[in-house]
Amino acid sequence: MQIVFVGGGNMATALIGGMLRQGFAASEICVAEPDAAKRGQLQQTFGIATLPGVPAGGAFDVVVLAVKPQQMKAVAQEWSPVAANALVVSIAAGIRTESLAGWLGGHKRIVRVMPNTPALVQAGISGLFADPGVSQSDRDAAQRILAAVGETLWVDAEAQIDAITAISGSGPAYVFYFIESLTEAGVALGFSTEQARQLAYATFAGSIKLAQQSDDDAATLRTKVTSKGGTTERALATMEAGGVKAAIVDGARAACLRGKELGDEFGKQ
Repeated sequence: MQIVFVGGGNMATALIGGMLRQGFAASEICVAEPDAAKRGQLQQTFGIATLPGVPAGGAFDVVVLAVKPQQMKAVAQEWSPVAANALVVSIAAGIRTESLAGWLGGHKRIVRVMPNTPALVQAGISGLFADPGVSQSDRDAAQRILAAVGETLWVDAEAQIDAITAISGSGPAYVFYFIESLTEAGVALGFSTEQARQLAYATFAGSIKLAQQSDDDAATLRTKVTSKGGTTERALATMEAGGVKAAIVDGARAACLRGKELGDEFGKQ
């Protein structure tokens, strides 16, 4: 399988690294990247071929569009001839398959993906939606690529990609925000920043591991560590009074709405 990444940024780099670790050959992967320094770094790090732009010839089985949403229309139109006989995988937020298909001259073999930044350490989760024109073999190819950097979740309706963006795409920022807050609390309670960070990181890592290995849901686990009249109950009561849970839910809804707005905005380009 011959794969070309259009764009050599962080997510493309994460995917390539994961793919090589999962058994892809360097000879199967190519990156088109206009930045010469970045091309050199990719060649040195991964031993893969690179291009400064659209190749004059050559055939690819998969074209992974890994550019910024605002660049997608121009890039898709430029790569349309190369992508004509390939599976197109888009990892750009907000770009709907209908818009992308139009820019690609009516191309229908499109899989839209929303990965997240933990893919950089092969611990990501990616939501995937396949255009009706995508075959099972194409779905398998997309699955193999994204599974190289973490878990995958296929959805049947493209609108669900906006919801995935709100939960797991933007979600790492919510987690970092809570870690940041917990670290600040630790410093306020007399720990050094390093000590507070150690406590916060270990608490999150251990809690996630416990949740993943438990048959209980998060609400049940929370109840089990909340003693009546104890410190945890007091903390949670204070957070609930401050509307923390409601704010998180509202924030995710706002992110989902923004994803829809971006789809409308970019689709009208």
